[in-house]
Amino acid sequence: MQRIDFLKLSSLGFLGLYSCGISTTMNNTKRLGIQLYTIRDSISQNLEHSLEKLAGLGFKDLEIYGYNGTFFGKNKTEFLDILNNTGLKVISSHHQTGVIGKGYGNLLNNWEKSVEDLDFIGSKYMVCSYLVPEERTLEHYRKLPELLDQSGELTKQTGIQLAYHNHDFEFQKLDDQTTIYDFILQNTSPDLVKME
Repeated sequence: MQRIDFLKLSSLGFLGLYSCGISTTMNNTKRLGIQLYTIRDSISQNLEHSLEKLAGLGFKDLEIYGYNGTFFGKNKTEFLDILNNTGLKVISSHHQTGVIGKGYGNLLNNWEKSVEDLDFIGSKYMVCSYLVPEERTLEHYRKLPELLDQSGELTKQTGIQLAYHNHDFEFQKLDDQTTIYDFILQNTSPDLVKME
């Protein structure tokens, strides 16, 4: 095939895609988001630079991680200023239960303050993100729905939705009939706890 023939055919192909409505998806106004954990190494080296780069790439929404009373070492006002300067918005935040590893800002430790700070920066969701291997016991699984509902009660008061982020282990059997995932669904309030 000669180059001129390739250009003609390519032009016809693009014209065909354009006429079929593909052009409307190219100008899509949907917001692009990213889970910051995927760039955690960059974040740990230089938070502001990392967020500026993400904004430059077209990202608008963030799911953050690691809240420990601060946001990547910044207080809530400092972090909100960084977000406002970059045009980024926190949509959700990941938190652990705190059953093992009693860090600050998880469901069992300083949850009220966590909710207050996430509300301050405008987050819509707070998510129980992960159960460490030591928490994956029959005893803990049976207590988890109550912990999620209690945590969801607090988030709901500020208009934040609690969610649970599953992995593969929740699809193991809790008993002969029910997976852990189904058990969580069946024993939490659908208004208080959504699934991510």
